[in-house]
Amino acid sequence: MNETVEQLMGYVRGIWRRRWLVMGIAWLVSAVAWVAIYLMPNEYEAKARLYVDTQSLLKPLLSGLAVQPNLDQRIEMITRTLVSRPNLEKVARMTDLDIQAKGARETEDLYKDMTSRITLAGTTRENLYTISYVHSNPDLGKRVVQALLTIFTESSLGNTRKDLSSSQKFIQDQLSGYETKLKEKEGQLEAFKRRNFGALPGQNSGDYYARLNEANANLEQARLELEEASNRKKQLEQQLEDQEETLSVPPPQTVATGSVLDGRIATLQTQLDNLRLKYTDLHPDIVRVKQLIASLQEQKKREEDAAVKNVSGAATKAQNPLYQQLSIAIAEADATVASLKARVNQWEAKRRKLVQSIDSIPRLEAEYAELVRDYDVYKTNYSQLLARRESAVITGEVESKTDAVEFRVIDPPRASNEPVKPNRPLLISLAPAGGLAGGLGLAFLLAQLRPTVDGRRQLQQLTGLQLLGAVSRVETEAMRRRKRYNGWLYTGAGAALLLAYATLMVYYMFISPAA
Repeated sequence: MNETVEQLMGYVRGIWRRRWLVMGIAWLVSAVAWVAIYLMPNEYEAKARLYVDTQSLLKPLLSGLAVQPNLDQRIEMITRTLVSRPNLEKVARMTDLDIQAKGARETEDLYKDMTSRITLAGTTRENLYTISYVHSNPDLGKRVVQALLTIFTESSLGNTRKDLSSSQKFIQDQLSGYETKLKEKEGQLEAFKRRNFGALPGQNSGDYYARLNEANANLEQARLELEEASNRKKQLEQQLEDQEETLSVPPPQTVATGSVLDGRIATLQTQLDNLRLKYTDLHPDIVRVKQLIASLQEQKKREEDAAVKNVSGAATKAQNPLYQQLSIAIAEADATVASLKARVNQWEAKRRKLVQSIDSIPRLEAEYAELVRDYDVYKTNYSQLLARRESAVITGEVESKTDAVEFRVIDPPRASNEPVKPNRPLLISLAPAGGLAGGLGLAFLLAQLRPTVDGRRQLQQLTGLQLLGAVSRVETEAMRRRKRYNGWLYTGAGAALLLAYATLMVYYMFISPAA
């Protein structure tokens, strides 16, 4: 600890021996700096405050109808590019600053100087911005701030309308292209339908394999029903063989059955007329009814002939009612079998036609599906582009006839009456402090380059020898007077420096109008 203190005291004594160097450097640096500070020109700040209102009442009203741009993001982009090169060139032309630049180098220096002097501060949340410009000419500063305000507002509106115009042109070009494609695809689809009428999925139920499965299922069902009807007919024919056609009955008990047969024939005739209104004579139901009518008419004729032959006699032959019913049932079964045979033939022909088309129909269906898919894609895109175009038109009307972004100048451009630069009191304070620091540093450096032995212990450490004794310095009266004189002189120099500093501070803070 003692060694450290001794070393520090050695540094202090080394600097103290060169105290006049420290004072001289302090005076020199202070004097030069104070003269330079005095000669520095005053610079004034011109600034303006601007409020950007992006909360328009039209935004909720036009939601879904017009495009709602991100106004906050747009304003943020404008603030970041306010001091870009194109904007600086505009400001220089608007304020005649470009006249001062005679060449490319001077022009580049001018733009760099403008960039360093322009300040844009604000808060994104409140959208309140402050534009400031510092210059020695306050009127020029006001013109620069006004030019920046103009560029700020015009950039927002101009870029929006330019983007909107280019977007509308792009949408219109795409819409025209899709309209041409849509018409071309419609023509191809129409021609394809005309060439392949009857073989397309849209003209039948389901695709090819669904129709083939349906034909197979219906054919099996028709064959099963035909087999059931044929078995039913065979059973009826066997029952008819076991029955006699006529029965012997006494004459008084003869029953006239002509009226019953006439009623049935009339009923079947009415049914036949109704069927003819719907179908042709070749329809299976009409064929079956005709057969029933013919069978009943034949039966009626036989009964009438038998009645005529058996008018007299001990006994009368009459038709067996069960035989008649079985005959009618067999006729109906014949009609059903014929109808089912026609149905089986129809489904067989359809199935045969589908099997023969097993290579062509799937290919046609695949081609048709591709045409329909392309057409649907073009139609969907066309409809969406059409809606976007209308939305762009409404957005353009909103941008041209209303103010989506409102700019309000809170404080118009004005220059401060008092200079903001340079800060002379601060610079005046830094000058002597810098001079003293420089002097102390130089004195310390010299003390290290040319060290001096200040005590017995230091001499013993440097030589490594045992110190036997020391001779003290005896000062005379003249030496003491000279030492006191130098002390007062040094103190006066320091006091003069401090007095000069205080005088300059008082002058620039309270007296000078440029303070």
